[in-house]
Amino acid sequence: MNEQIEKIINNIEKVMIGKREIAELSIVSLLAGGHVLLEDVPGVGKTMMVRALSKSLGTTFKRIQFTPDLLPSDVIGVSVYNPKTLQFEFRPGPIVGNIVLADEINRTSPKTQAALLESMEEASVTVDGETIQLPKPFFVMATQNPIEYEGTYPLPEAQLDRFLLKIKMGYPSKEEEIEVLRRAEKASSIDQIEAVISLEQLIELQQQVKQVHVEDNIKEYIVSLAQTTRHNEQVYLGVSPRASIALMKAAQAYAFMKGRAFVIPDDVQYLTKFVFGHRLILRPEARYEGATEEKVIESVLRYVPVPVKRFVQQ
Repeated sequence: MNEQIEKIINNIEKVMIGKREIAELSIVSLLAGGHVLLEDVPGVGKTMMVRALSKSLGTTFKRIQFTPDLLPSDVIGVSVYNPKTLQFEFRPGPIVGNIVLADEINRTSPKTQAALLESMEEASVTVDGETIQLPKPFFVMATQNPIEYEGTYPLPEAQLDRFLLKIKMGYPSKEEEIEVLRRAEKASSIDQIEAVISLEQLIELQQQVKQVHVEDNIKEYIVSLAQTTRHNEQVYLGVSPRASIALMKAAQAYAFMKGRAFVIPDDVQYLTKFVFGHRLILRPEARYEGATEEKVIESVLRYVPVPVKRFVQQ
């Protein structure tokens, strides 16, 4: 594994027990220039994961606590009239930062959720007709409770599509939860975490990810997976071409993290459920019969032939 990335993961594991895979996937999305949606029940460490990642990086960190009465201007910022200069001045909201925690994103109204769309896709915000670029890198980690919970608004498909990966935290094992109690008995260790890489180093890592080679047959494999979802009888709406791009970029970042200069089929197969899962819309009758996004993706992976060409170091 890449040495610098290993340092970040080890730092996160100082406060997160048994969540190495979640940490790796979060870093994959960060390196690929995407965003992450963490979904699970309250209390399993979603917010702690984001805080630990942000403190491990030499970047600015902002947090937005989404509530039903939150307004778009509370997220983006507003223009305020300055009587001294006789001009309007932009007062940035919490969206202006390198690492942004959008906590419980599905507790706010669709109008406020939509305020994130431009920033997540274009890394910019528009206020009073003026476009303001956000700092680079710009990375959103959003948390949400399952939609069955009271007081939640399902995210629209257009916004779900902006998240590179959707990850579920899951409950810890018995041994892991005992270790959580041991650590909670002492002072919180989150404040003791220090940055292990600088902002410049992070940007350099992102540039190196873009140099990871993707063979044409791997690209064809990714497209075949995407197209198969569009023709599956259990699926009402398959994944878009944006999902194909997302899977390729995620595979590049994952291969780089594992110390390779090229993508292999295993990278694509491992990441498909995290990239495609939240972008599929199943038919109501299929869901009634017990179908899930995970099961559909598993069937797609079994159906599409895997490239067998030998991969060598580029």
